[in-house]
Amino acid sequence: MNIYTRLKKDHDKQRELCENIKSTYSGSQNRADLWEELKIELEAHAAAEEQVFYSALMQKPDGTKEARHSVHEHQEMTKIIKELDAMDQSTDIWEKKFEKLAHEVMHHVDEEEADIFPVARKVIDSERAKEMVEDFNTRKPAEAEKQSA
Repeated sequence: MNIYTRLKKDHDKQRELCENIKSTYSGSQNRADLWEELKIELEAHAAAEEQVFYSALMQKPDGTKEARHSVHEHQEMTKIIKELDAMDQSTDIWEKKFEKLAHEVMHHVDEEEADIFPVARKVIDSERAKEMVEDFNTRKPAEAEKQSA
């Protein structure tokens, strides 16, 4: 497995969680549980991805622009997550704000897979892409632990 396959696995989970939350009832325990899972997933994934994947991509002149753009998108999503956390999940306002987050998540993961991964494949050799998986798999649970605390 290489880092691209590993990150796509997370992206697929994020897509699924977003869709599952959209289908929940306002104020339900299921929504609260799924939201908690998605929130931790997004934050842990972003932190580990920045530490492992984007830090490597930023070291390559041809990857700096893409890496900075994605890190900025992570920051925007973190801002929306904090706003959602401060809101009542049973309101229409929360649902509209969540729709915005879900749209941002979908845009971000689609863009990474379609635009950034091809650039990264050109500047990060395949052996390094395989090595990154172990580092990512170590860092992500540590980041999830921080998010849960």
